Amino acid sequence: MELFKIKHDIPFMRYGKITTTISLVTFILAVLALVFRGLNLGIDFTGGMLIEVSYSQPANIEAIRTALEQQEMSEVAVQNFGTSKEVLIRLPLKEGVKGPQLSEQVLSSLKAQDASATLRRVEFVGPQVGQELYESGVLALLLVAFGIMAYLSLRFAWRFSVAAIIANMHDIVIILGMFAFFQWEFTLSVLAGILAILGYSVNESVVVFDRVRENFRKMRRASVTEVIDNAITATMSRTVITHSMTQLMVLAMFFFGGEALHNFALALTIGIVFGIYSSVLVACPVALALGVSRADLLLPEKGQPIDNRP
Repeated sequence: MELFKIKHDIPFMRYGKITTTISLVTFILAVLALVFRGLNLGIDFTGGMLIEVSYSQPANIEAIRTALEQQEMSEVAVQNFGTSKEVLIRLPLKEGVKGPQLSEQVLSSLKAQDASATLRRVEFVGPQVGQELYESGVLALLLVAFGIMAYLSLRFAWRFSVAAIIANMHDIVIILGMFAFFQWEFTLSVLAGILAILGYSVNESVVVFDRVRENFRKMRRASVTEVIDNAITATMSRTVITHSMTQLMVLAMFFFGGEALHNFALALTIGIVFGIYSSVLVACPVALALGVSRADLLLPEKGQPIDNRP
């Protein structure tokens, strides 16, 4: 199925140095954001309490935040949850105060301000559990990255494998850097989104590289640059259809999925956009710079050497 067909190959590799330079600058900025600002870890990782409160009328977020700060509750996060009458409160644990006592203190403070305040739910994550979740999340990320590296090494020549791995790491660092720069909350759902993007991004790279390998068999007299340009151009219709449908679903979660899915969908959106970019304008130029050739993807027939001449 093709949405459109491009008659002439687009010379993507002509701009390879420019796109890789842009990617390098973006990558460095993302790393700097991670180093100097750091991730805004949610209570899943740091430990703390999440309290959901409902009101009979639209809640005054600023008044609620002020009331809690007067109770010496620092680093408290207050936001609407679902509707204007629902409020989600995140706060770290206070030293010497147990979880149930802290939730009662919060509720009494809110009731003093508005008697219609009703406690809906309370979730508690201890610091030890949060640390274990953080370590498990990092381990999961490393294992997935290692598995992808092993898969690419078996499927393609090492030059393509390295290029795809660099493109994948580029996507992940960009997502983490944006969450660090804008201080969006980093939760377990965001980590799940990043793991999903790892697989999603590598799939796009595999599609392009498979077409490159196929073109090396068909376009015997074409240069490597022409082969790659043709592969990218030929898969553009498929790329547009696939990513448009995926992004449509992600945007539905972003706008209508509520607070629980907001940052998850945000991570997926960033990953999809940069996944398209990196698979075409990072992985392929890197593979070309590493000196990929026809001999890397084709085996000689009946013991005969491959003719690499254009």
